[in-house]
Amino acid sequence: MTTCVFVQIRCKPGTTYEVAEKIALRELHSELYSTSGDFDLLMKAYVPADEDIGHFINEGVAGIKGIERTLTTLTFKAF
Repeated sequence: MTTCVFVQIRCKPGTTYEVAEKIALRELHSELYSTSGDFDLLMKAYVPADEDIGHFINEGVAGIKGIERTLTTLTFKAF
């Protein structure tokens, strides 16, 4: 079983495409979108049940050069 999470990513100015490419190369996500508003990217990912979500985000995403901030939303049930 997996947990679906949505991660909003704020990039340093001018780095959004570079950050998106780095995320894509790591193959951590099921979907990745550019967005408007307070965040630049929206990533949808499925985290395996035996993996810590905090480690998944911190080690897999948050450390990418060019990322200023992330905001993670956990999901519980799909309708």
